[in-house]
Amino acid sequence: MPGSVFTFYSYKGGVGRSFTLANIAVLLARWGHRVLCLDWDLEAPGLADYFRPRLPKRPSGGVVDIVDDFRRGRFAPDAHVQRLDDAGVLDFVAAGREEPGYLGQLQEIDWDALYDDGFGEYLEECREHWVTRYDFVLIDSRTGISDIGGICTAHLPDHLVLLFTANRQSILGAMDAARRADAARNRLPFDRSRLTVLPVLSRFDNREEYDRSETWRGIVVDETAELYGSWLDQTVDPATMARHLTLPYVSYWSFGEQLPVLSEQTPSADQIGFALETVAAVIACRLDRTDLLAENRDAYVAAVRTSRREFKHDLRVSIPRGAVGPANELVTELKKRDVRAVKSLSGDRSLLARAEDDAKHLCLVVDGKVSRWQAAEVELFLHRTLGQDRRVIPILTAGTDAASLPGYVGNLRYLRLTDSRGPAEVARELVGQLKGFTALVEPEDDLDLAGLLGEVRGAHLRPSRWDLVEELVTAMQAAVGAGDSGRTHDLAADLAVAVKPRVANGDDHHAAPPGVRQSIDWLLRTLDTRAKTTTQHRKDLE
Repeated sequence: MPGSVFTFYSYKGGVGRSFTLANIAVLLARWGHRVLCLDWDLEAPGLADYFRPRLPKRPSGGVVDIVDDFRRGRFAPDAHVQRLDDAGVLDFVAAGREEPGYLGQLQEIDWDALYDDGFGEYLEECREHWVTRYDFVLIDSRTGISDIGGICTAHLPDHLVLLFTANRQSILGAMDAARRADAARNRLPFDRSRLTVLPVLSRFDNREEYDRSETWRGIVVDETAELYGSWLDQTVDPATMARHLTLPYVSYWSFGEQLPVLSEQTPSADQIGFALETVAAVIACRLDRTDLLAENRDAYVAAVRTSRREFKHDLRVSIPRGAVGPANELVTELKKRDVRAVKSLSGDRSLLARAEDDAKHLCLVVDGKVSRWQAAEVELFLHRTLGQDRRVIPILTAGTDAASLPGYVGNLRYLRLTDSRGPAEVARELVGQLKGFTALVEPEDDLDLAGLLGEVRGAHLRPSRWDLVEELVTAMQAAVGAGDSGRTHDLAADLAVAVKPRVANGDDHHAAPPGVRQSIDWLLRTLDTRAKTTTQHRKDLE
């Protein structure tokens, strides 16, 4: 999949445009994406100041040198790239050399003449090269209306990140620039999709004068409403999305060129890193799946944060003191099967100090009861796992009663160590779960779950009955996700009764609400995918 080009633009200065771009670039690179930043604010470059502590050397070339390359008939878009230290794949092209001759070099450029000579086609080749090598190309554009601004807002980007503050001049100027870019884009001789625009309210202080801040929120939504139509999910209100796309004013970060995302790695909702993560996640999703963002911001960001992450270990095996022997044997058997397993003994406090876990899944060996330490370990894992495809898999020793365990463990699909089923057999089944070979829900001869769900989706019921069905379907999602066959089939029996045809009593009957249909579609996709996977790979477990 080719990369995407995002231009960060503001009509007025002082809105935190370069600050926002630099921090989002660091987040995207930290999340495993390949990122290129270009400083096209040629008359007042400043992006390098944010990256300077991690630049290997002072920039010796940049965007203006791309123009010189064109004039000399040289195609070398990588010649002026620097990679930041200890930041993943985060590359940077400065505006130009940091020396007195830079200004004269810039003033010699006649952009109209360059385009007459074919610079547009040359720049298009550079763009194609960049989107092939990078997942995200972030462009810092100069403010106002200019020739350079047209290149950044119309020619190069797939998406425009429009930053403004809560005043009419900033908002209306930015909106006018977006409309100009859209019109100019239609005149380009290059194949481009419609320009999508992400409006970001920046430096917004709602801690004082709450009533006035809410009034301005309404003004912002009214003035920018037209920008949401081409990308926002129809079920999401623009006002809701506008709140997610708001960067708060925090005076501490207004001094100098700083990167708060480096120090706020697990930010709370009142920190600016929290808002920057949200905007970065929307960009990482290329403005898609906004319905999920509206439902659960933390899950949305968490899923993006680890979507490309490589875990050091496949599985962390939590071992209670009373089951060290068989648990060690289990780890040995797992490693024989090429599972990257790591042990954690109860009381390993180093886990609590880590910002993120280094194992994708957690295996909980339970001997009689879940210890206080294991309970804390599961809670921490689930907090880090929100919205991600990571599992807690319990393994119970022979004398452990599943019914006596707390629900967050007892309701999960578990394996059991017994005299007849030792570590080797359990490791084999555990590998099946990790590779997706084990069915989420065991089939029963008397239940066609997919057929029942299809019947529910097409039913017409009273509103009160749909309320009950929604509760059952929601509970079934949790049961299927946990692999709890018993609970799933109990819910299915209740669901069959709930949708059983009844004699009409004069009340209106309605089709399934959108939320119920979406939940059923998720269940059907999940069951179908896992059934195919199980059939295809079951032989690998033999």
